[in-house]
Amino acid sequence: MDVNKKVRRMIHSNLEINDNAFLFDFFKILKDKTIETVFQPIISLRDGEIYGYEALSRGPQGGELRSPDVLFEYAYKNDATWELELICRTKAIENASRLKIKTKLFLNVSPHIMQDQKFQKGFTKEYIDSTLFDSQNIIFEITEKEAVKNIQDFTKTIQNYKNQNYMIAIDDAGAGYSGLNLISDLRPHFIKLDMNLIRNIDTDVTKQSLVKSMREFASLTNTFLIAEGIETRDELIKVIEIGVHYGQGYFIQKPNESIFPIEEQVKEIIKETNRKKNHFYGMKLSDVYISNISKSVRSISPLMLVSQVYEMMKKDISCHGFCVTDNEKVMGVITRNEFFKRTSGLYGYNLYGSKPVIDIMEENFLQVDYKDTVNIVAKKAMQRSIDKIYDFITLTKDGRYYGIVTVKDLLEKTIEMEVFNAKHLNPLSELPGNVLIEKEIEAVMNPNEKAHILYFDLDNFKSYNDVYGFENGDRVLKFFTRILKDYIPEDEFIGHIGGDDFIAIIKKNQGVLKESMEKMINEFDKSIIYFYNQNDIDKGFIIAKNRHGIEESFPLLTVSIVGVDSCSYPSSYALSEDIGRLKKECKQCAGSCFIYR
Repeated sequence: MDVNKKVRRMIHSNLEINDNAFLFDFFKILKDKTIETVFQPIISLRDGEIYGYEALSRGPQGGELRSPDVLFEYAYKNDATWELELICRTKAIENASRLKIKTKLFLNVSPHIMQDQKFQKGFTKEYIDSTLFDSQNIIFEITEKEAVKNIQDFTKTIQNYKNQNYMIAIDDAGAGYSGLNLISDLRPHFIKLDMNLIRNIDTDVTKQSLVKSMREFASLTNTFLIAEGIETRDELIKVIEIGVHYGQGYFIQKPNESIFPIEEQVKEIIKETNRKKNHFYGMKLSDVYISNISKSVRSISPLMLVSQVYEMMKKDISCHGFCVTDNEKVMGVITRNEFFKRTSGLYGYNLYGSKPVIDIMEENFLQVDYKDTVNIVAKKAMQRSIDKIYDFITLTKDGRYYGIVTVKDLLEKTIEMEVFNAKHLNPLSELPGNVLIEKEIEAVMNPNEKAHILYFDLDNFKSYNDVYGFENGDRVLKFFTRILKDYIPEDEFIGHIGGDDFIAIIKKNQGVLKESMEKMINEFDKSIIYFYNQNDIDKGFIIAKNRHGIEESFPLLTVSIVGVDSCSYPSSYALSEDIGRLKKECKQCAGSCFIYR
């Protein structure tokens, strides 16, 4: 219905517009189209790069109708949802085009509107293309809070948009009661986790378990998770550790009418958290520094009053205690349990409240170096007396306070690593296997990612195995694993496909990459002779049966390395096909070879 007709109808029906200023203002907003658009970035939780923006609509500044919730409430009550959403979408696309946004654009759409014929006729690719915005970057964000009455018809509507290459996101997942059914029926490309599910997730085990379950579901269904409402550093770190793909929230960046780059501080937190997380791939407890699971908790002065600490403990129920430091040197600790033992009771607080914490701090505590390994720290923690066995562990670096590790975090990480290693690592090389390799490849086959994919194959490995036996073959594979780790930085990905096939995903520039691979080949060629007897070394070949059972000579082991740019392929199938072709070309070269295309 035309907006002017609606206003005239209200006047003619003797409604007192002046007594209902909000309603009059609402229709004036529709008539004048005074909707503002702000954009909030959605970023990759792997490297902090912007994946897209959610377009959020606001009413005119300075009034109650600034709030989108109030706006849409008035729209719903007055049968104007279609008109309001049309203005919001139009403004969003126009502003995104004006700002030259080239990333994904998430547009909020009501389930009821999507089935409206006016939406289906008016929101066409021709209309979007006329705004100079790429229609393939549009993602419809459907809120879960609005009930879908006829799920079968709605599913057909969604499939129709999918067939036109639109992508679908389910918003507010976890906020409604029908969320799982909606997700199951619609099979969206993205699931946005409701901000209430993310709030305080770093301290809420139940929320962590729920999001971990969603992460497992997303992995099995090729769906991407987006954590909404990230407001603190610890929330950001926790959703990265769980494995959520994307994030948005005030801690990352507030919504704005213009677009700005993500602050380097935020990107550094993301990269450092991923570095720590990825550090566990293929690592044993004896290889991982305790600093990888530590928390940077503020320390307190020895002169701080017990009453001040008491208020701090009461305010933060998740606080395990504090380290007492003087010039960054740890003098003692205050643990939560011991502190409240001292200050509780009839006279406890009165006795200690006005005294400095140095009078009640514990000087007998477990202190370890930040480079001590997890297994060593675990043994030391379990050797403490029964009354201290659950106290947090203090970390120092060069004698200065570094952070703490709780026994809970220590046990959880130990169990997690053991389970992870059992499920996902190759038992021989202890490198990630095919499940993790597929995930890593999938992650970098993204226009916003830039990586080099390297494929390694040992030439003539089968004939070596036949002559020297599987035990010596395993020794060669372990040797090659060590070389890979020596020449590929620990924060990059190395995987073991199986047998003599390996893969690496790295982000060095191509010039440095070529130099590094050539050095690796030189070391391999020099060292591989130690796996042969002198007679075969002198001959330069071995005699073994080929695939047809006929004896022939085979050269000593060499390595073929193929490198490609992850951005060059539309799918993992195309990537595999090209690597296979390049591998054949590489194997035709005499000796070890490196080809990058």
